[in-house]
Amino acid sequence: MNEIPEITLNKISENIYEIPKHDNMNVPARLFSNERLLQFIKKDKTLTQLRNIATLPGVVKNALAMPDAHQGYGFPIGGVLATNYKEEGIISPGGIGFDINCGVRLLRTNLKKEDIKDKKKLIDEMFKNIPSGVGSKAKLRFTNEELTEAMEKGIDWSIEQGFATKKDKESMEEYGRLKHANPEYVSEKAYKRGRPQLGSLGAGNHFVEIQYVQKVFNKEVAKKFNLEKDQIVVMIHTGSRGLGHQVATDYLREMEKAIDISKLPDRELVYVPFDSDIGQRYFKAMSAAANYAWNNRQLITYWVRNSFSKIMDMDIDNIGLETVYDVAHNIGKIEKHKVDGENMKLIIQRKGATRSLGPKRQELPRKYYDVGQPVIIPGSMGTASYVLVGTKKAEEVTFSSTAHGAGRVMSRFAAVKKFKSETITQELKDYGVYIKAASWKGIVEEAPQVYKNIDDVVNVSHNVGIGNLVTRLKPIGVIKG
Repeated sequence: MNEIPEITLNKISENIYEIPKHDNMNVPARLFSNERLLQFIKKDKTLTQLRNIATLPGVVKNALAMPDAHQGYGFPIGGVLATNYKEEGIISPGGIGFDINCGVRLLRTNLKKEDIKDKKKLIDEMFKNIPSGVGSKAKLRFTNEELTEAMEKGIDWSIEQGFATKKDKESMEEYGRLKHANPEYVSEKAYKRGRPQLGSLGAGNHFVEIQYVQKVFNKEVAKKFNLEKDQIVVMIHTGSRGLGHQVATDYLREMEKAIDISKLPDRELVYVPFDSDIGQRYFKAMSAAANYAWNNRQLITYWVRNSFSKIMDMDIDNIGLETVYDVAHNIGKIEKHKVDGENMKLIIQRKGATRSLGPKRQELPRKYYDVGQPVIIPGSMGTASYVLVGTKKAEEVTFSSTAHGAGRVMSRFAAVKKFKSETITQELKDYGVYIKAASWKGIVEEAPQVYKNIDDVVNVSHNVGIGNLVTRLKPIGVIKG
């Protein structure tokens, strides 16, 4: 194993640490953490990767790592980088991730936890309807022409097909569509991988969970989000499947041939100028993959609604299952932010980080304009998840970003060696969670023990003020790949 270099890390205030600007760094790098989380962060190359991204051209103010940060491909997962749109702005597949627009959707219901008499029956029905696992294929088959439309139109395609409502669209980041998307720059190989997978969960850390609102921290904001104590909700976590992975792979290979990677601190940091031919083609292909992902989560939403309606023997209108919000975790976007008092147009790359807009931002849906954006942070399947609300403070210090989950502390390989699926399944049962998985491997790789403490992660976010607590959600049933 390669030795992890010592990185100078200064504590500048409670929960905020800084790697000072030195050598070839263009800006300082900042980490949001506490002492417990920091112990895990120091065990891998997170800090080295954070320092490395601060060396990239055009970077503005600070390179950032969120409380759930851990080592990733080139960029740390939990990393946020802003580069100047006008001067030297760059884009890197490693700064967005392979699973483009991996994200989370939260559905609220009119049901209370006591209304769920048979969670096993409900989870089993959803498992039957939602394809999951490695290489899983969707129930419906789409042509290349349909896939092109889904990537161009985003969620409007699902509305046209009858899988979504206009209310769904009104409760999604970017209203479910990146307008720069151009499927022309998505390879045939990516099409081939994505065509049979639209409407499937996949494997890894992707899941569908039935949860209930265990605790309300902010009643006023929770009311705006239409959430209340003991209410049943459903959380969907997945992304762009093989299509997004192939888009990232294709452009990484092309960029590696286009620039001198020997000058990079890490070849995985390969980047190109945003306004270059490759940069623009990648950005448009990435946007198309993001639109695919929003449709993927929408199709799963459609199957969730059908499953609930059948098992509960109720109309969807009576059940509810309305979208609270849908957020992206791995995405690159053009956004405007105030930096040291100056309004700037920036290229924001969030990799394993959630947008966290405060009140009065133009991008917000009308119903959330006065309170801020819902921020959905999933935990591990045996712990809890949280809903937070975006803040003005996040706009000032993190380019409107916060954490995206608990963050791994153990590799999948190590988890398979250490845990048994029967043990994890029984532990979850004892905790009140029924699990249905496509494979035993999917259970052990995502055991609660392989993640950081989600309470620590959200408390750092809340204490720093980059995402404030609204509700705590407890799982009662989960589908895993």
